[in-house]
Amino acid sequence: MTLNDKLEEIKSGFKEKADAESQSIMGRAARALVESGIVERALKVGDAMPEFSLDTADGRRLDSQKLRAEGPLVLHFFRGAW
Repeated sequence: MTLNDKLEEIKSGFKEKADAESQSIMGRAARALVESGIVERALKVGDAMPEFSLDTADGRRLDSQKLRAEGPLVLHFFRGAW
């Protein structure tokens, strides 16, 4: 299954389960994101990842340049359960 297929599956599931008000809120939020221009500014396939530094949960500082020197770098964003 491709990422787009999975996203469409999630979107369809939301439309089946969410009430009209929730769907309206999410629709407005999605339109606001597109209108903000974020889509055009997002990295595309083949773009170089910008360098960055992040603090870990235990207070260490991670630097992307140093991590990439050790080998391929994969970022995974975990949003947690709100």
